[in-house]
This record gives sequence, C-alpha cells and structure tokens, in this order.
Amino acid sequence: MKSLLLAAAALALSGPSAAIAGRYAPQDLSGVRHPDWAKDAVIYQINTRQFTPEGTFRAAERELPRLKAMGVDILWVMPIQPIGVKNRKGTLGSPYSVKDYRAVNPEFGTLADFQRFVRAAHGEGMKVIIDWVANHSAWDNPLVTQHPDWYDHDWKGDFRPTPWWDWSDIIDFDYSKEGLRQYMADSMLYWVRTADIDGFRADVAAYIPLDFWEKVRADADRIKPVFMLGEAQMRDLHYKAFDATYGWGWYNALADIAKGRADTGALFGYFSENESAWPGGAMRMVYAENHDQNAWHGTGEEVFGPALNNVHVLAFVGEGIPLIYNGEEAGNPKRLKFFEKDPIAWREHPNRALFTRLAALKSRNKALWNAPWGGRMVGVVNDKPQKVFSFVRQASGDRVLAVFNFSAEPQTFRFTERLADGAWSDAETGAVVRIGADTSLTLAPWSNRVFEQGVVRSRAR
Repeated sequence: MKSLLLAAAALALSGPSAAIAGRYAPQDLSGVRHPDWAKDAVIYQINTRQFTPEGTFRAAERELPRLKAMGVDILWVMPIQPIGVKNRKGTLGSPYSVKDYRAVNPEFGTLADFQRFVRAAHGEGMKVIIDWVANHSAWDNPLVTQHPDWYDHDWKGDFRPTPWWDWSDIIDFDYSKEGLRQYMADSMLYWVRTADIDGFRADVAAYIPLDFWEKVRADADRIKPVFMLGEAQMRDLHYKAFDATYGWGWYNALADIAKGRADTGALFGYFSENESAWPGGAMRMVYAENHDQNAWHGTGEEVFGPALNNVHVLAFVGEGIPLIYNGEEAGNPKRLKFFEKDPIAWREHPNRALFTRLAALKSRNKALWNAPWGGRMVGVVNDKPQKVFSFVRQASGDRVLAVFNFSAEPQTFRFTERLADGAWSDAETGAVVRIGADTSLTLAPWSNRVFEQGVVRSRAR
C-alpha cells in the first residue's frame, strides 16, 4: 500500500500516517535508462539573453566556475537558434519562435562559441541540455515555403498558431507528416553530434505525439547517454522518452499554502498522487521559478513571500529534481522581460549560500538522490499536522528527517509515532539532536529544520 496515499486519507482525522521508509519499487521503474550522472543532479536554467550584460555564450562561459561551486550539475540553456522576425513580439522576439533549427542566434554568438561553452561546461563536470521547440516555428522559418504541408492549417487553409493561446508569433506543425518527423529528429541529433550536448528540455512536450519522443530518445541514446526534460505533467512521457517532467502540482500546492488558500494537506495530495500514479523512476522537476513563472506569474518572492525559504529547501530534500532559475541565487527581485534585453542585476545574496549548502547535502546523502536512486518520502505523524509538514527519507544506510512550519505562527510540536526516534545531526549546524517520545520541537513561522543520519562520505562536486 502506498504510504503517502494512506497519509493523505488519514490527514482529515489525525494527520499523516507513518509507515516504514523505503526505496522506489523496482517494478515501478520506467523504461528510460537514466544517465548515471543524473542520480543527484541539480538543474540550472540559463536565459542567455538576460544571464549576463553581454547576453552571449562567451560571457556565460565566464560564470561556469561559479555555478559549479554552487553545486550545479545540469545546465538547461533556453533556445539557442535564431528568432523569427515576421510577427515578432517586442524588439528582440521570443526565443521560442525558431527561425532555423540548425543555426545559432547571432545575438548570442556563433556555433563555435556555443561549442566552446559546452566544452567548458564539460570541463567543469557539468552537462548541457538545450531547449527544443518541436511544436511550432517562426512564421519566416524556411520550412514555411519549402514544406507548407508540414504545418497545421485552420478551416480557411491558413497557417495557425497553437489554438486558444496568444502565440501569434509562431505557427504549429502537423506531426502526421513523416517528413516533418524525420527533419525534426535529425535536427535534434545534429546538436548532439555537432555540439556534444547532453540532452534536451522539450517545450510543450505533451503537444507532440509520444511515439516521436520515444524514437528520438532511443536514437539519441545510441550516440551518447542523454537527459530529457519535458515541459508537461504527463506520466506516460516517462515510460520510454523522458527522465523528468514538471511538478506543476507541487508548485501550485505551495503557492496555495503561501497565500493562505490551503494547509499542508495540499502537499500530501501532491505527493500521494506522485507516489501512487507515476512510475517510480519518474523525476518530477520542482522549482520556485523558471522563465515562464518569473515572467508571467511573478518572482519567487511575489508568489511565496515568507514561505520562499521553505519552498527552496523542500525542492532539495523532498522527492523531485530541483531547478534553480538564473538570478535566484542573487535574490533577483524583478520579472525579467521576455521580448527585450533586461539583464539580471547580480549581487551577493543569502540564496547563493543556501543553494550551495542544499546541493552539497543532496550530493552526500543518498536518501536525497533523485528517483529511482533515493528514498521515498514517508510521512512522520506530528500533533500539528495542518501546519507542520514532516517526513523521513532513507536509502543505502542514509536517512533524512525534514520538518517544515507552513504557517505564519511559531509551532511547537511532538511526533506522535516513533519513526523519527534516534540521534540526528542537524544538516546545517552539525549539532546532535536526540528525538524520542518526550521530545518537542519549536519552529519559527515559515521555517524548517533538516536532520540526517548515516552519512560517512562526501563526493567532490
């Protein structure tokens, strides 16, 4: 029986129900063979236009040692291709309006510059995945005139954008055309071979037929082990195509809690569904910001307010593969403009030390490794279940106990079942804390504590 599903059902009565902490069940593993280097990976998204004052690959390359020191493993680079001019939005246009799938946007540099960036990232021990826009192209992509039959058409016979959205700067492809499928797959493999990239983030992945992604993944893996991240919340993508997809439900649950629209039951609902309905090997990407959330919904501070630190910590210690959006480590206070140049104002900020500490914790403690290597979350019963979220994860002799106060008031609480009993080391201070039947803990508003056991190694990052 699924421990967190039972926890969600029990919450209405007396809070989450504890169970024996366990590993991901082998029979739940998807057919995707995750690259070994993804087991404890942290993803960092680069919006090249805004990442540096210059907005180029050469300038971004200078930042790689800093990102490595922060504990980043996978660099997700937003679309690198030239941007369409026809029906362009704003001055510079959207990176997701692709004019040529096998070229580099001169705004960012040359092909040689990008190849050098990838080599430099590999030299630092990081992998590079690029954003891939398979669903649509710019109006002035040469394919429009060369292969107009590859595109979707409305009832009048005209090209059309994705229905219902304000995406007037792009037009949709028609994946019933075999020629389009072959061209798009060959274009993706071109970048694996030509620039030695390590995979893709697939834009609106669920809009593309699943069998297309499954074939591309198999073909790419024959060249080198790749990592595939899909912009979707669709479990079937994990069976043969994608390592990771979005945890939109995770983000929404935390936003509701932060805004006072829900209590911790929203998190039990998300994690119960994640454990019960998704393949055990499915990585769910979790985050406080990405390019869409930042530009259109608000910064992490806008959305989560005083709960933001809890959001950051839960992204690293709960189930899920964490994403850092460029600028979060500097506490970027603004929504970055999407169609204009709007560089990040870099500054020293406590988030940088926080992310560095959390990435090191994730790396050294096997319980926190990504699915399927890490441990499942098991709810630890406490006597303030609507306000305090507590769980244990364990794997390969390592354990983590995490407790979060998701309320605006201090909370003093006890564990009413004994899963958390024992001597723990505070993951931040190293202080030893003994937990038993008579132990009570106090958390300040919107705060957390993370404890660990069993860690005897530290992998150099």
